[in-house]
This record gives sequence, C-alpha cells and structure tokens, in this order.
Amino acid sequence: MPRSRVRPSGFTLVELAVVLTIVAFLLASLMLTLSAQTEQRNLDETRRRLETARELILSYAAVNGRLPCPARSAATAAPVTVSGDEVRNSATNPDCVGDAVTDYYGGTSGGVTLGLLPARTIGFQQVDPGGLAIDAWGNRIRYAVAYTVLATSCTATLPHFTNTTNLRTNGIACRPDDLLICKSATGITGTTCGGASNQIMSQNLVVAVIFSTGKNGGTPTGGTGLDEAANLNGDRVFVFHTPTPSDFANGEYDDQFTWITVGELYGRMVSAGVLP
Repeated sequence: MPRSRVRPSGFTLVELAVVLTIVAFLLASLMLTLSAQTEQRNLDETRRRLETARELILSYAAVNGRLPCPARSAATAAPVTVSGDEVRNSATNPDCVGDAVTDYYGGTSGGVTLGLLPARTIGFQQVDPGGLAIDAWGNRIRYAVAYTVLATSCTATLPHFTNTTNLRTNGIACRPDDLLICKSATGITGTTCGGASNQIMSQNLVVAVIFSTGKNGGTPTGGTGLDEAANLNGDRVFVFHTPTPSDFANGEYDDQFTWITVGELYGRMVSAGVLP
C-alpha cells in the first residue's frame, strides 16, 4: 500500500516574503497617511493662529487708538524691551524704530530679526521660550505695518497708523501707501509688483501683514525659493500664492498669510469710539 505524503505545516519562504511585502506596503501607506494628517493639522493650526493674531491686532487698535509696532528677536542698544514687546523708539518719539533701524517691514539688522509679531503687546499666547509668537512648526510669526500714507488722500504727520495722536489728527481719510502683496517675485522691485497683473492687494488698501514662513521656514532666511525670500528682505513688497514644490519656477513656497485692510481698521476703531 503506497504511503501518503504529509505536507509540513507552516509558510514557505515565498509565502513569507509575499506577506512581509504586503505588510511593508500597508505600513508605508499608513505612515504617509499619518504624515499627511499631521501636516494638515499644522496648516490648519497655523491658519488659526494667524487669524487669532489678526483679531488681537484689531482689538489692540480699538483699545489703544493705533496699530502696534513689530517686535524683534533681541533687544539691541536702545530701546531695551521685554521679549515679545513691540519696539518703539521712546515715549516722546513713539515711532517703530530702535537704534535708528526701522522695524516697520521686517528684515534683519546686525543679526537681529525685525518685523516679528509683538505677542506680549497684543496678548498672543502661543510663544517660544524667547516670548515670541510662533506657528504650528515652531517658527516665529512675522508682522509688517504700514508707515506712509497716500499724499492725495490727506495731509498727514507720519507715522500715521502706529501713532495715536497722529492717527486721530490726520483723520480717517488717510489711506496707506506702502505695503504691497504680489502674486510672484518675478519682476518685483522694492516698491512695486512690476505691474498690475502681478498684484493681489494694492498699497492703498493694506495696513498690516501677518504671516508664517511655513514648515520650511526654520532658519532666519526661511525657505530658499525666490518668492519666499521676497517676504524676508525687509522691504514693503510681499508675495503670496498657493504652495508650490521645489521644482516650481521660483522654488518651493509654503508661506501662510493674512492681512488687515484700511477699511477694516477704521471700521473697528470707529465702532470702538476711538475715532473719528
């Protein structure tokens, strides 16, 4: 009688290899999903923080009769400030400058980063150990504020938007004439978008810009793309558009923006009774 052959129990090497390959694919897919969810949460949280900052700035203006000045990453010779405070020249000359360096639009000076959100001044809660406002990636939130006004709109003593006395005296007919938001860094100068087709918000509308340098903004210079670099060079012209990868014409871009228009500012201040 022929003997029956009994197949050993268990998996063959081929079967194990197939199972392990499937498990690896599943784990990789799970990790990608979790990573994407984390990034989306960070984006949503950063947008929330920017909107919170925007509301706090408007509330500050409604109480104090002016916009706050930007903060800086460190106090230099004068004036000495608490980290996270706005930087003003002095009580008698309350311009947004220190050490004769303008702090209205940002940039750097002597290794000090200018144009940061004044967290302590406006009561913003999400801060780093240095007391400065941060986004969901831990990068410091930037802030620029208008200085000049359109000459044909009013006769004004400057600065207008950050000085309570000047703002009240000059009146609400004054319109800003400096901060610009462009679609791309291509063709821009230190004062223009290089043409109306490249312009999102004109210099006669925006009184303050609040923005995050995004996930890739962990260094003082932010990302390496041309559009991102335009937001950190200290001039009045900024670039905002949807995120782009590193192989985009002007490089990677993941900055997040919000801004305040002159109508919103005056409307809030009139409603609060600090103007006209």
